[in-house]
Amino acid sequence: MTLATVAAASGEDVCPFDMSTTDNSVFRAFAAARSRFGGRRVCVIDIDDSERSYDDLMRGALALGHALKKGTGRGERIGVMLPTGAGAIATFLAVTAYGRVPAMINFTSGAAAIKSALRTAQVKKIATARRLIDMAGLQSLVDELAQNFEIVYLEDVRANLSILDKAVAAVGQFVPGLVSIGVGPDTPAVILFTSGTEGEPKGVALSHRNLLANVEQVRVHLALYSSDVLLNPLPAFHCFGLTVGSLMPPLLGLKVVCHPTPLQPKEIVNRIRRHQATILVSTDTFITQYARVGEPGDLKSLRLTVCGAERLRDETRALLRKKHGIELLEGYGVTETSPVIAANRPGANRPGTVGQLMADMQYRLEPVEGIPNAGRLVVKGPNVMLGYLKPDAPGKIVPPEGGWHDTGDVVSVDEDGYIAIKGRLKRFAKIGGESVSLAVVESCASALWPEYSHAAITVPDGRKGEQIVLVTTNPEANRHDLVGWAHNHGVSELAIPRRVIHVDDIPVLGTGKTDYVKVQATVALTATE
Repeated sequence: MTLATVAAASGEDVCPFDMSTTDNSVFRAFAAARSRFGGRRVCVIDIDDSERSYDDLMRGALALGHALKKGTGRGERIGVMLPTGAGAIATFLAVTAYGRVPAMINFTSGAAAIKSALRTAQVKKIATARRLIDMAGLQSLVDELAQNFEIVYLEDVRANLSILDKAVAAVGQFVPGLVSIGVGPDTPAVILFTSGTEGEPKGVALSHRNLLANVEQVRVHLALYSSDVLLNPLPAFHCFGLTVGSLMPPLLGLKVVCHPTPLQPKEIVNRIRRHQATILVSTDTFITQYARVGEPGDLKSLRLTVCGAERLRDETRALLRKKHGIELLEGYGVTETSPVIAANRPGANRPGTVGQLMADMQYRLEPVEGIPNAGRLVVKGPNVMLGYLKPDAPGKIVPPEGGWHDTGDVVSVDEDGYIAIKGRLKRFAKIGGESVSLAVVESCASALWPEYSHAAITVPDGRKGEQIVLVTTNPEANRHDLVGWAHNHGVSELAIPRRVIHVDDIPVLGTGKTDYVKVQATVALTATE
C-alpha cells in the first residue's frame, strides 16, 4: 500500500499536503503552508485564547531564531524547555530556521535525568520562559541547570531584539528562503529523549523527512480536513504532542488549540466546547478524566478522538460511548518512528487493536519464546528515526541497522493487518516457565474495578522465578475477588497477582503513561516495612 493509493482513496476534500513536501525542511514546509493557506489565516490559538496567524508565527520565528542562534554553530543542539503553546511552536521553527536542532526537554523528569539527556545531546544553551518556571514551580530545577548550561529566557530575548533581528524578520516574512538556512531533509530536525526507565535517557534523532513523512501518513490514514480544529493538551517534549499535536496542524492548514497541561480536565472540556474542537489527541488516563468531568453535550463537536501512548481500556471506551456518544480510536507509536506506527480509523475501528500500519511502512515479527501466535514488532519506513544518541557516546547518532527499528513490543497481526499489542517484552512475567502479560493483569483489575487505577509489576520469587504484584487505588481490592473473576472469564490463574497493594495514587509520567519505576519503588518500600 502506497501513500498515493491511500491519498486517492481519502477523497478530494482532505488537506492538500502531499509527500513532495517531505523532501524539505520543517521550516520550509511551514513557509509553503503559509503561502498555500494565506499568511493572515489563524493557525494557533494559544493558552490564553489569543490567536496567532501564519504571519505572526513566521515573523516571530525568524526574529527569535536570529537572536537565539548567536553563539551557536550550524547543526548545534539548543535545548527547548517550554509548555505546549504558540511559544513552543514558534521556538521550534525559530531554531530549525537557522539550521540548529531543538532538543525538547521533559521538565517533569527531574534534574538528574535532564542533565544526563542534555550531556548526551551535547546541549549548551537552553531556551525557556519565566512564565513556565513560575507556574510549574521549576526555579530550583533551573538554578541547578544553570550551573552547567546557559539559560535563555524568551521574554528577555523578545524584549531585547536588535535592529538586525527585526530587519531579518521583516525581510524574511516576504522571502523566508532568503534569510533562513536551508538544510537537507535527512539531517536532524529534533532530538527527543526516552523516559530513562531502563537506565539513563537516550536521545532519539528524528530528521525533517521523518517528521514530515509521519504528518503525511497520519493525514492520509485519518482523512483530515482543513476545517478541522485540533485541541492538543499533550506536552511538546512528547513525540505525539510535538508531531501530531503541534506541527501537523499548521502544516496542513488546521487550527490547533494549545493547552499547556493535560492535567486540567475542566478547563480542557471547556475549551473543547468553546472552540468547537473536532479532533482531540489524548491518552487513556487523561481522556477518562475529561469524560467524567464533562457534561453530556460538552464533547459533541469532536469527530476524531485519538488515544495513544498507553493501552485504551474497554471501560474507557464504554464511558465515552455511553456519556458522550464518542467512538474512541486507538493508535500506536513510539518516539523512534516520529511517532505514529498504526491507528484505527472511523468506519474501520476494531477495538482491542491499534489499527493498521501507516502507509509506506513494512514490518516483521520476531519470535518470542513462550509467547505463541505473536512476536516482537520490528518496523521500517520513512518515519523511522535517524538513530539513537547514547550516554556513552555523546553527540554521536547511531542509526538503526538496515533502517529497521525493534519496538520491543510483542504484538499479533490478523489477516486484515490489524495490530494487537500484547505488551512490552519487558512487561511479561516469567512464572513457572510460562510468560504472562502484565497488561492482562491490569486489564483484569480494570474490568473488575473500572473506577480505579491499577499497575502490575513483578518481583523475584525463589520458587517460580517471578511473582506478580498488583498496585491499586481501590482500597477494597483483594486477591480473592480477582481469583473469582479470572475463573468466570477463562483467564489463567497465572495472571492472578500474588499480592495486592493499596495506594492513594498510581504515579504517572508527564506523558500520561504509568511510571513503573516509581510503582516498583513503592512495592519495594512496602516489602521493607
